[in-house]
Amino acid sequence: MIDLKSKNLQELCEFVTKLSYPKYRAEQLFRRIHARGARSFDEMTDLPREMISYLKENARISFVETERKLTSSSDGTVKYLYRLHDGHFVETVVMKYHHGYSVCLSTQVGCRMGCAFCQSTKGGKVRDLAPSEIIDQMMFAERDLDIRIGNIVLMGIGEPLDNFENVIRFLELVGHPKGQNIGYRHISLSTCGLVPKIYQLAEYDFPITLSVSLHAPFDDMRNKIMPVNRKYDISALMRAVFDYQKITNRRVSFEYTLIRGMNDTRECAAQLVKLLRGRLCHVNLIPVNKIQNERFDASDRRHIAAFQEYLTQRGVNATVRRTLGADISASCGQLRSDQLEKEGTS
Repeated sequence: MIDLKSKNLQELCEFVTKLSYPKYRAEQLFRRIHARGARSFDEMTDLPREMISYLKENARISFVETERKLTSSSDGTVKYLYRLHDGHFVETVVMKYHHGYSVCLSTQVGCRMGCAFCQSTKGGKVRDLAPSEIIDQMMFAERDLDIRIGNIVLMGIGEPLDNFENVIRFLELVGHPKGQNIGYRHISLSTCGLVPKIYQLAEYDFPITLSVSLHAPFDDMRNKIMPVNRKYDISALMRAVFDYQKITNRRVSFEYTLIRGMNDTRECAAQLVKLLRGRLCHVNLIPVNKIQNERFDASDRRHIAAFQEYLTQRGVNATVRRTLGADISASCGQLRSDQLEKEGTS
């Protein structure tokens, strides 16, 4: 069955012309799927009946099903655990800010990056998500909550650059003016540091925000918590990031999870300044989320504030990330892990 939602407009044009229909039928199909969020061919009343019959036999419009939905009583954050067509699970989080709604999307089922403090990587990578499955997470949330999402963060389960081709196709589809038309400047892509893929992403020159999960300023420390650093060390990562920035002329964001007694020292703060001062960048300081069977503790608020102040006083822009959805396990991977344990498949 042809996955129509993963096809771009040009591919749909080729598809319909092979069926002897005019190209404008492809645009109708694309709009119905991406702009209007059609979930069945019966909704496409502007298409010929014989074309609808053919599509029902040979193509499909993907969608996700909600396994669990949790809503925070404190800030309204909504977290979905979606079941995919093959029974696997991914998570999506919708957050409300003063500027509108943002969604955090998953790009893989599981993750093979092995970051020590991340629940999503427990059990490794199962498979990549198709472009349609990434889009579906957003579409379902918009329909379910009756909202318009204006900002996208690719920071859910999985490493986006490890699913490179499908993520690129997702970006092309979600930003298409005849589809959902999300501006690229409203999209952030997070990576743990796959250096060759950063250079490859730069070739597309999307004006998105690159968000780099750094979490430690020294190689020996980063090696312990982020295995990717053993292949692409901090020096190689920084060179790739700032080469990327020269091409895109966009501010880069660095994610830095603060772990008590490990990477929250004055020495670490000083090394961060050495790495980032004078660069067009921003540091998101994040108290570590303690997960089951891990021994990492978050730095206390006073210590985090002092760490932030040290950076800002020395010319490195830094803020402490606002914690949302704390009462609904909104941190990535927790609901999926609980569900797998419940079903005995972890």
